[in-house]
Amino acid sequence: MKQFTHNITFQTTGSSLLDVTGPIKSWIHGLNIRDGLLTIFIKHTSASLVIQENADPDVLYDLNQFFRKMVPEGPGLYRHSLEGPDDMPAHIKSALTQSQLSIPVTAHDLELGTWQGIYIFEHRSHAHKRTLSLHIMGE
Repeated sequence: MKQFTHNITFQTTGSSLLDVTGPIKSWIHGLNIRDGLLTIFIKHTSASLVIQENADPDVLYDLNQFFRKMVPEGPGLYRHSLEGPDDMPAHIKSALTQSQLSIPVTAHDLELGTWQGIYIFEHRSHAHKRTLSLHIMGE
């Protein structure tokens, strides 16, 4: 059994979903792992990870808009406000989604469905650097 780790940092543009599938696949393709399991962990509490449709951008837009309505921003809504009015809502959105994904690897590639992509779901209003920790085990 072999295992490899790697950190990769992305620049987000504010509240949106950023497709990170390509760089993750490129890293896996450079390894000598035919079959295994990839774990992806985001090292932040105001952004998250999701696997979502990568064909129609309206899906990503609608998902972001749904979370904005479900967890509103505004003065007086939350006790934690030291980092701005978007911070506590970002923590709530992150708690409702995922900080880690596990994806099987078969024949040197991610076992994603036809319309699936891996996304950083940025919950803050402004751009941030987000780091993913990748770990793969396999043969």
